[in-house]
Amino acid sequence: MEGEALTRHGQAMAELPAHPRIAHLLLRGQALGLADMACDVAALLGERDILRGAGADLHSRLVLLSGEERAARGAQGGVQRARQLARQYRGYLRGKASEPVSDPDHPRWLGALLALAYPDRVAQQRRAGGAEYRLANGRAALFAEADSLMKQPWLVIADLGSRQGQREERIYLAADFDPALFDSVLAEQVRCVDQLDWDEREGVLRAERQRKVGELILSREPLTGLDETARSQALVSLVRRKGLELLPWTPELRQWQARVALLRQLDLGGKGESEWPDVSDAALLKSLEHWLMPYLGKVSRLSHFANLDLSSIVHNQLPWPLPQRLDEQAPHHLSVPSGSSIRLDYSEQPPILAVRLQELFGLAETPRIAGGRQVVKLHLLSPARRPVQVTQDLANFWRSTYAEVKKDLKGRYPKHYWPDDPLVAEATARIKPRK
Repeated sequence: MEGEALTRHGQAMAELPAHPRIAHLLLRGQALGLADMACDVAALLGERDILRGAGADLHSRLVLLSGEERAARGAQGGVQRARQLARQYRGYLRGKASEPVSDPDHPRWLGALLALAYPDRVAQQRRAGGAEYRLANGRAALFAEADSLMKQPWLVIADLGSRQGQREERIYLAADFDPALFDSVLAEQVRCVDQLDWDEREGVLRAERQRKVGELILSREPLTGLDETARSQALVSLVRRKGLELLPWTPELRQWQARVALLRQLDLGGKGESEWPDVSDAALLKSLEHWLMPYLGKVSRLSHFANLDLSSIVHNQLPWPLPQRLDEQAPHHLSVPSGSSIRLDYSEQPPILAVRLQELFGLAETPRIAGGRQVVKLHLLSPARRPVQVTQDLANFWRSTYAEVKKDLKGRYPKHYWPDDPLVAEATARIKPRK
């Protein structure tokens, strides 16, 4: 039945020659027994402000439109146009009120009608007496100058906008709002959300049920009896919201991630498909339910994330025999002619091998990994481990650049071994030459 009612309401809206927001305001206003006020409000929203420079309160415009006060000479044209539009709207509405309110003359119904047209513009004051409000759509708006409405903790904003050079939106027209209306005629705008989040001061997980209108929280109460699945799902949502840095990543794990990513990238660039899974941050965040959720049973404090064995959890992403293949194709270390085993750095692409120049004597070509598909980037270092050259073409370095580099190094490190022909010289990891 509810679906049929919505369909009838939508059909009635479509038959009114008005914007859908205004049509909804008119039809709901009529149902509540507020047809006259709804038509006046709709007319005010359809006209430019009929009372410029008189503050932002829409109540004063409604009084002027009803004829209770005489319009100033400059405002008479706008008032007449608004009255004519209101009469047109009254002509469109048929039938009796289906759910009339008991006190139709109460001023709070202006805010209710505005909220029917602009539920996203219900706004809560950030601090008592302040100029800034937070809207249900999550945005901020403020009064450019002091206004009587700043006494109101809740508003509905009828007209707002930003001008060039302004960061926040300005409130031009609004009305006070009674949030108790969300318990009655505006109940359809309220949603209940079960929220699990951290108490930032205590670092404790708090579960609560929030009544919300858009992004605004109307009320909250502690939530007890969360089953394990709901609790774990809430924790997953928390990680997704705050990011993977909430987990105890180590430099070594980030290197593992980059090694897998390199092999996957090489496959995709060559064959268009890969046996290596996508372990990027974006992919891991998307699939938290699959790889992280089973391990969150003991997490109830922020500090508990540090106790997760993230290394084992993440490494489980590679089915056998991929872990063995990873060490073969994207090794942690490479052996160089001096006999040293030098660690590769996969944090950049291509991976970096930072090694003293003297340890590569006798090596004709740049080392490769991934079955020869990836040339490493050599950071050639002085005896003091300062970079003297960066290259992916060692053969060309020996041929065209080494002679100049040798002159410089020989002057700075005269006791070290700088052969004329590096390709036939013996590599050494020693700081000083053999006697």
